[in-house]
Amino acid sequence: MVTNITSFLGIRYAAPPVGDLRWAAPQPPLAVSGVQQATTQPNRCNKAPTGNSLTNPFESTSMRKRAISQSEDCLFLNVYTPGSKVVATPGGGLPVVVFIHGGGYITGAASVFNGADLIVDSNHGVITVLIQYRLGLFGFLPGKAVKEGGALNAGLLDQNYALQWVQAYISSFGGDPAKVTIWGESAGAGSVLQHIVAHGGNTQPPLFETAHDEFYVLTIPIQTIMTEFRSEVVNGTNCTSSSDTLSCLRAADVNTLQTLNYNINVNGFFGTFVFVPVVDGTFILERPTVTIRKGRLNGKYLLSMTNSHEGNAFVDQSMTLDVADYVKTLFPNFGSAQVAGAGDNANLRWVNAIFVCPTYYLLLAFGERAWKGEFAIPPGLHGSDVAYYFTSYGGGPPYNNSQFITAFSNSFMAMAMFETPDDRYTPGDITPSWTSWQYDLTEMKFNETFAGVPDIYTFKTDSALLERCA
Repeated sequence: MVTNITSFLGIRYAAPPVGDLRWAAPQPPLAVSGVQQATTQPNRCNKAPTGNSLTNPFESTSMRKRAISQSEDCLFLNVYTPGSKVVATPGGGLPVVVFIHGGGYITGAASVFNGADLIVDSNHGVITVLIQYRLGLFGFLPGKAVKEGGALNAGLLDQNYALQWVQAYISSFGGDPAKVTIWGESAGAGSVLQHIVAHGGNTQPPLFETAHDEFYVLTIPIQTIMTEFRSEVVNGTNCTSSSDTLSCLRAADVNTLQTLNYNINVNGFFGTFVFVPVVDGTFILERPTVTIRKGRLNGKYLLSMTNSHEGNAFVDQSMTLDVADYVKTLFPNFGSAQVAGAGDNANLRWVNAIFVCPTYYLLLAFGERAWKGEFAIPPGLHGSDVAYYFTSYGGGPPYNNSQFITAFSNSFMAMAMFETPDDRYTPGDITPSWTSWQYDLTEMKFNETFAGVPDIYTFKTDSALLERCA
């Protein structure tokens, strides 16, 4: 039972993104007088399922109805502070961890996690902020009309706005706005990457100091497919003949939009995500890999963690396609030489392109200020490490070994508090010494032996992997 931690749930950081604010940049909420209750979890943003089609995403055109249990009015955040009393600290304060949930940019919510877990991990040394942002069709609808009359990447702009809220108000909760760490898993890690490259890597004023990421999602949107999905939204809302498509979509019934959101996503290619961040020319100026290569990035420090078998959940393990056909389906612009060079393991092809290689691109760019780890507790699947720092998540960690949990979670929290994972702030931490990845390509492996004993050790990055990424 967690004690001596105070939670502030459902704090509104932006106006409801409805009506004319649908697909618009987030706006300030209306002022409300009096004391506001912050004791219940906020509405979740409208969500959608992962792509489940084994072939072309447009072969199924069903418009399945689905009960709506979420809301467009979902731009809230939760704040967790150590102690039973909050002390405002305008001249400093505790480090702040802002966690961005994953879910492929189509699902997830702040209420899934308990921010108190991270405070316990840190021995009551941080403040935790869990944020929500628009998802799926509502947060990442592409197209010329949205760009001209609204905002592309509305979901990313929500996150950015929440980070601005942290800068403005976290000192009132005892936090230090100069010591903010952004942390994400899955699409949340992909979001971290986007904030690192935002504004060409030069967001002013700076919104964070340290970046934690676990398994980046480097999305690869294909323009022809995005155009098809956009047309499906316009057609599904009877806005085809409208002279002002965006105004028509903003006036559309939310239930109709959510039905489209559900069906378009579920009919996407297996393991892929339809509505994702795009290059918008203002927030994301260019392809992230281009900005990363230039080396001008937001944030000073980086800790990257990947899982040993990330790709398995995103590749249909029963598929009869051969790997070459799969690669051509996933990456239709690949030439024959690229397809032939992709190898014979679909899981590895997927994970390297979407998760692993972007991690090494960032490690190279951050240089001596970056560290790399790998979570390998079997089965080591995508997201299986979350319960080892959010220890109340999903019933708790399956490998319930206190030494391992301390070593793993403390590496993250040390990064947030001391700007290095190599600080043993908890007695008995068995993690070997961390070294900067750039120094000698050393990573930290978090595993267990066959006998169930924690097995944490350093190893060298596979040079053949780095060659493939290059």
